[in-house]
Amino acid sequence: MSHLGHQPLSPLDGRYREATQELGEFFSEAALNRARVRVEIEWLITLCHEGVAGTTPLPADTITALRGVVEHFGPSHLEIIAGYEATTRHDVKAVEYFVRDVLSEQGLDSLAELVHFGCTSEDINNVSYALVTQGAMSEVFTPAFSQVQQSLKNLAQQWRDEPMLSRTHGQPATPTTMGKEIAVFAHRLTGIAGRLEAIPYLAKFSGATGTFSAHVVAEPAVNWPVVSKTFVEGLGLSWNPLTTQIESHDALAELLTTLAHGNRILHNLCTDIWTYISLGYLTQIPEPGATGSSTMPHKINPIRFENAEANLEISSALLDSLASTLVTTRLQRDLTDSSTLRNLGVAFGHSLLALTNIHKGLGDIALNSAALAADLAANEEVLAEAIQMVIRAEIVRGSSSLQDPYAVVKELTRGHKVGAEELSAFIAKLDISETAKKSLRDLSPQTYVGLASSLVDYLD
Repeated sequence: MSHLGHQPLSPLDGRYREATQELGEFFSEAALNRARVRVEIEWLITLCHEGVAGTTPLPADTITALRGVVEHFGPSHLEIIAGYEATTRHDVKAVEYFVRDVLSEQGLDSLAELVHFGCTSEDINNVSYALVTQGAMSEVFTPAFSQVQQSLKNLAQQWRDEPMLSRTHGQPATPTTMGKEIAVFAHRLTGIAGRLEAIPYLAKFSGATGTFSAHVVAEPAVNWPVVSKTFVEGLGLSWNPLTTQIESHDALAELLTTLAHGNRILHNLCTDIWTYISLGYLTQIPEPGATGSSTMPHKINPIRFENAEANLEISSALLDSLASTLVTTRLQRDLTDSSTLRNLGVAFGHSLLALTNIHKGLGDIALNSAALAADLAANEEVLAEAIQMVIRAEIVRGSSSLQDPYAVVKELTRGHKVGAEELSAFIAKLDISETAKKSLRDLSPQTYVGLASSLVDYLD
């Protein structure tokens, strides 16, 4: 067998790298180490500010220089950390040694023992993961999610007055408008966006078993819970005061399950758009030079939506697995969450890829108004609902002696097609007022859409 050299194992880092590479700034090992370095440095700055071990607050220029290491963190720094890890076999310990080197370069060797002071590795890791997840959401995922939402809102407005035959249980049903149906998905995603925005990014910073035990022994005069809370909140996170060695991951699990819920709404969107394309309600705009089938030149396959379906399914499976694993730990600590968390980027990546395809797919479809009109005209029997409701109202008013209007209309329409002329003749013979007959004669499947158009205005 020939050797191909080192190749990406995941399609997210290979075929689809262009669509997902932004997540590497947050969920890669390099990004995690950068976050760890930031946490270690910020903790050192905090300890000095609090006067721990007789220290004094660091000068502003020293703080700027230390934070500059994080700002300019790059491949050379990663190599140093990797070198330490080759010996320590411990990733966070390698970061600690790197930060000690940084202090030495700044002439701060006297503060070396404050690096990682009172910390367990999980203190550094849980804060780092909270930071990278928060960053990935705000900088990459939420903008992509919002982009799809906006595309749907635009299409809902554009197609709000385009009447369309509904299909409940796959059968012709009360007409709607294409815009209103698209608005339903936009509205559902708005609910997901609101839930995502409300979820806090929790972090703990309380030592080996969440008790501040070593802290209190080393510096009993310091109010460690207050220092911990101030530190965590100063990083833009929410403080969790009651934990074991690890942050309990409940908020993160909520984030992941909400993302999975959003994935499933998007999956539903894809299957509906796919079906509308299959029915001819929507057409796809040909992409110059693209090939739809290797053997059938006429085809334009809905590949954007099919690709999105597959990636949403993979993402949701991963998100569900992550959420269920992360909320459980044996007693005060086991390492299952550590291995699990390394796959956050994969779960996010498949969802981001799906969002990218959906956004592009929505930009490449057009409404076939003629097909919508033809389908409505071929299904006059959907007016049966309106006819029986008018009869019911007439009975209540005392303008009709008919009984069981549902059965009356069912005999005419159930299980077979009814043309406009046949329907008109049926209406003419009904025992209802002339006013009611006229309103029914004026009705057509194209106009029997109720408030569908105006309901689009309920979109945020």
